[in-house]
Amino acid sequence: MSLYTSNPHPCGYFADPKHACRCSYQQIRRYRSKISGPLLDRIDIHVEVPAVPYKDLMRESNAESSAKIRKRVAASRAIQSKRFARTKIYCNAQMSSRHIKKHCQIDTASRNLLESAIDKLGLSARAFNRILKIARTIADLQAEPNLQVDHISEAIQYRNLDRKDQFKY
Repeated sequence: MSLYTSNPHPCGYFADPKHACRCSYQQIRRYRSKISGPLLDRIDIHVEVPAVPYKDLMRESNAESSAKIRKRVAASRAIQSKRFARTKIYCNAQMSSRHIKKHCQIDTASRNLLESAIDKLGLSARAFNRILKIARTIADLQAEPNLQVDHISEAIQYRNLDRKDQFKY
């Protein structure tokens, strides 16, 4: 597992509703060029985490409890352990192309969505494989044996930094 954190650009306020970003397109491109595309390709999940207003932090919520989440993760890991029992890998992130072909088969709707995402967002072959691995994990967390279009859709959303048009104003 790799973990990398970064501000989206120099001032850190890109798309922030409370702070105006004053960075130029060139400043953002120069800042982002420090992180190469091939490096980003090797990071499984890219997500933006916006600032949370204080009132939202203090609000009571009906969110899923940590104990329930822990159970789902443990069940997902058990599914993966069983899936890879006779291999040298232990989780979806370690799947090779051969494993992806075997365990990440998708239907026509999912294939069309993925094709559209690759074409419109300019995603690489490596991003394609990462999306399938992430979708497989999402399905495992839901105890779904087959990948579905909603799993693919969610996985695509986790490739935020791959989008070639991400800085257009």
